[in-house]
Formats: sequence, C-alpha cells, structure tokens
Amino acid sequence: MIAAHLAKLRFRHPLSSEEEAAIRAIVPPGKRVARNSTIVHEGELLEASTLLLEGVMCRFKDLADGKRQITQIHIAGDFVDLHGFTLKRLEHDVMTLTDCAVALVPHEHIRQLIEQWPRLGRLYWFSTNLDASMNREWELSLGQRSAAGRLAALFCELQVRLQVVGLESARFNLGMSQSQLADSLGMTPVHVNRTLRHLREQRLLNYQRGEAQIVDLEGLKSLASFDERYLYLDPDPL
Repeated sequence: MIAAHLAKLRFRHPLSSEEEAAIRAIVPPGKRVARNSTIVHEGELLEASTLLLEGVMCRFKDLADGKRQITQIHIAGDFVDLHGFTLKRLEHDVMTLTDCAVALVPHEHIRQLIEQWPRLGRLYWFSTNLDASMNREWELSLGQRSAAGRLAALFCELQVRLQVVGLESARFNLGMSQSQLADSLGMTPVHVNRTLRHLREQRLLNYQRGEAQIVDLEGLKSLASFDERYLYLDPDPL
C-alpha cells in the first residue's frame, strides 16, 4: 500500500532495504475515507501525520464569508501534513477530493524513525522543503500567469508528480469540480469553464467530471512557461 510513497522517495534518493523496512514498520494499515471528507481540521492538536496511499486530497483555508482557497493538491505517496509533526496544529484544513486510502502515522513513530535513521530524517525534511517550493510556484501562478497559464501549469505539475510515483500521468481522476479548480487558481467557476473550453479547443487538455486527459503536454508546458526545476527531480544522494 505504500508503494507510491517509496517510489517518491526512491526517485530522488537511493534507499537501502533496511531503510525501506524501517519506513514500512512505522506505517499502520490504511483506512478508506470518502471523497469530500475533512480529515484534518484547522487548530486541532495533531498526534499523527497522514500518508496518502490512494486518491487525491487538498489543503485549504476558508474566510469568514465562506470564500475558500485551495493551497495544495496531494496525490498518492504524499505525506499531506508531515509539517504537523513539528507544528502540532495546522492553520488550514485537509480534505479528500476523491475516495482515498490513508494511513495515520503516529508522531511518536516518526520521531523514533528519524532518531534511529538520521538520513531518513533528512529525506523527510527535503520533502517539506519540496512542498514549500511548490507553494512558491503556485504563488507565481496566482500573481502572474494568465488564466490559461494557471490551468496549464497545474496540470503540468500534476503530470510530473504522478509520473514520479509511477501512476498514470496522461489521464487521471483529479476529482475536482470546476468550482474547486476555481478555488485553487483564484478564478471564478465561469472563468474556469471558459478557459477549459479554450484548452479543449486548442487540443491541449480535456477535463470532464473531474477526469483530466492531457492531449498535448508540450503545448501545455509552452503555454504555462513551465519549468520543472522547482520540483527538484535530479537524483540527490542525501
């Protein structure tokens, strides 16, 4: 069940069989969670971090007037709230976008792992730094990219991340309505609908009922001025 997580780690960092065994030992059996379920609530005390085994999840923040900003999308293999290990409380919520399988890894187990295996501690530190890098790229999209460029950049990023963990990357179920895409990209649902239609007409991307099909990846990359260096894909022998 943690194959995607191990694939994500191994993509950049070689793992010994002993290190893999140590990681497997701290991950409890997974459980199923229905789509659109909030599994981490803002401000609650956390004693475990959520490892996403299957499906798609997101982080989000709400304003008092009900407006929502989705700040990150997570795919299988991600520790969606590993930063909760040190913060203990989050200033945002975490919810499922599709039906998911998750494992709740106790913080005590994480502490024991990084104390006994310091190199693994550095790898998980890298993963939180990678999350921060992706957030900066999202800020760039929100501030400077066109509507079409924002959508193109999002799907280019997801294509790479899915490829890293060995999942289908040209056609995938994101599970997001056009309203939820709007909440991710600082757009209105009407603008998202219009922009998706434009991408479909340009034969770059099809998106229907949460299902994405990348038709022309290079065309999407060109539209978004997508530079994958922020995803730090080069192998690193940490």
